[in-house]
Amino acid sequence: MDIVLELFDAVLFDRMYAALVPASASWAASPLAVAAGHATFSSVREAPTDYHYRPATQLFALPPTEWASRSAWARDNIYRQAVSLYLITWLFGLVVYFVFASLSYVFVFDKATFSHPKFLKNQVRQEIRQTMWSLPGMAVLTLPFFLAEVRGFGKLYDSSADGPGRWYDVVQFPFFLAFTDGCIYWIHRALHSPLLYKRLHKPHHRWIMPTPYASHAFHPLDGFSQSIPYHVFPFIFPLQKLAYVALFIFINVWTVFIHDGEYVANSPIINGAACHTMHHLYFNYNYGQFTTLWDRLGGSYRKPNEELFRRETKMGKQEWERQAREMEAVVAQVEGGDDRSYGADGKKTQ
Repeated sequence: MDIVLELFDAVLFDRMYAALVPASASWAASPLAVAAGHATFSSVREAPTDYHYRPATQLFALPPTEWASRSAWARDNIYRQAVSLYLITWLFGLVVYFVFASLSYVFVFDKATFSHPKFLKNQVRQEIRQTMWSLPGMAVLTLPFFLAEVRGFGKLYDSSADGPGRWYDVVQFPFFLAFTDGCIYWIHRALHSPLLYKRLHKPHHRWIMPTPYASHAFHPLDGFSQSIPYHVFPFIFPLQKLAYVALFIFINVWTVFIHDGEYVANSPIINGAACHTMHHLYFNYNYGQFTTLWDRLGGSYRKPNEELFRRETKMGKQEWERQAREMEAVVAQVEGGDDRSYGADGKKTQ
């Protein structure tokens, strides 16, 4: 994340901190400045004398601008890094969510789903509202990992010469996906235990027939818990810095993809939208994130209905009624009753 942080510093944060935390003689003598290690200034308009710029990557350099010298918080100040990383995690996550969820909603999502008997009243609005509440909380919980990374505690590396070798530059991608897929399976399955489901995971299962906007509509602790393997990986295994950024974006896009309701991948290996729809409909199946491997090993795999891959049956009344009947039985077992409001009339199924 240090590459992203350096980019935002040059474009936005140098100016922002110059305005919000200006350098001054009184600040230099303050206890907070002393604690931050930046109490000595050669002049009001100069950067702290103990800060030395080092590029985050060999590919490019974005040295501190003139604005950076006007702030009491240098780029390596831990308070500045914490605030910056929080804003990046929250706002960048917000942008990725709205851009990719909206593209999927406009160009991929089948609007005929609105007529499904288990589509909620004002569902899209509810999904977005849940996400707006969730993302700031997830950003707070994620912050310690990103802060530790930029301060050099992880195993992120810049060039092939700094890592295990060129072979690992390729292997790291499937390795990362395999590691996180297995870990998320067990975390997700644990979230379906009665205690955790009721308190954490149930908000995400309000959406029986999700839209792309449901992709990040979690309880903050739920969403964070399922992201832990992504953040733990670079503290255990080497990971190239740009690969980490690319994988971070990919994960968010994939999360949108498996909620878009377009059942393209009729694959026994890939845990695509069809498999995840089975999970939202019937709860206790297909916990995996990327593949069906762990569901098969754990006995929780459910093959998507063949009807989902043919439009004439996918959106057919008979298929919907069959889904609704089975889903109602599962909800009664898992939740003890259904408090959702379906359709335009707000009808509840008990």
